[in-house]
Amino acid sequence: MDYLKGKGAQINTPNKFLNLSISTDETDGLDEEMVQQKPKTEVFKETPKKIISTNNSPDLGFYASVNPYQGCEHGCVYCYARNSHEYWGFSAGLDFETKIIVKPDAPKLLEKEFLKSSWKPKTVMLSGNTDCYQPLEKKLEITKRLLSVFNKYQNPVGIITKNSLITRDIDVLKELAQSNLVHVIFSITSLDEKLRQKLEPRTASAAKKLRAMEILSKVGVPVGVMNAPIIPGLTHHETPAILSSASNAGAVFAGYTVVRLNGQISKIFHDWLIKNFPDRAKKVWHQVQELHGGNVNDSEFKRRIKGDGKVAEIIKKLFEVSRRKYFDDKTFPILETSHFRRGGSYNLF
Repeated sequence: MDYLKGKGAQINTPNKFLNLSISTDETDGLDEEMVQQKPKTEVFKETPKKIISTNNSPDLGFYASVNPYQGCEHGCVYCYARNSHEYWGFSAGLDFETKIIVKPDAPKLLEKEFLKSSWKPKTVMLSGNTDCYQPLEKKLEITKRLLSVFNKYQNPVGIITKNSLITRDIDVLKELAQSNLVHVIFSITSLDEKLRQKLEPRTASAAKKLRAMEILSKVGVPVGVMNAPIIPGLTHHETPAILSSASNAGAVFAGYTVVRLNGQISKIFHDWLIKNFPDRAKKVWHQVQELHGGNVNDSEFKRRIKGDGKVAEIIKKLFEVSRRKYFDDKTFPILETSHFRRGGSYNLF
């Protein structure tokens, strides 16, 4: 199969929940090779009963999240959310970035939660799984409508994205920021545009993300950067430059995670690695294993996020030195929960 430009995954891995699957990977016995064309994006509508997801993971920075999209056109080859696509009957590979499930009723469901007498105002993350500003958002505007609900009820919201589309919603973000109700984090993996196009083909370039960061920070929206995921042998050396660039663009927070390849992501990433970097594939693979106790997958709290061992220590030290140099006097403001409008109405007294 020819390399599929504009796609992260180059294969469709088997779904562990299905007994049967269709594959064009094995061509032995065929009279002529099957031609596989680049798959087109398909959109599926989902009507869930609730929209807020919760978790109790001690190493995540959020408890509640809203994901208006399942699957992601950004096509980041390393994305941990790929495995969740199997619960919908799809593959974690090409299906994840071409079969997108959308939740158009998400804003109504969020408002329904805020109207409950039992709701206690807390920061809700957009998104905890896939990017709320992926390409489909430009047309569907689900995230834009969600932000209007957060603003109406004055409930704090955190956003993490790899897309500069977020600047479209600068007016509502500015309003939220005036009441200390929003944080925006941009995830930057690499400043190398050629690498970015292979690693996460449909995200915004680092230059566009830095420009978006600057635009938002200038109107008072607190912005930060996640150097994530750091991939040893590919991107780990870029940390100082990424943090320096983000700080210059107005970022007041910096964090990082290391790559981990759970479930089918290990097959997807390994295939991608061999096809794109055959000269250093073994080195990168072995260093990822060293991060996680000899495995590329990891479910152990804390270690799964930061890694462990010599390679992890090198990454940690480089990040900490860079953070102290560029972010020592900066910090995210604590988001406000006391402004919450019970019932969505202004309190005049």
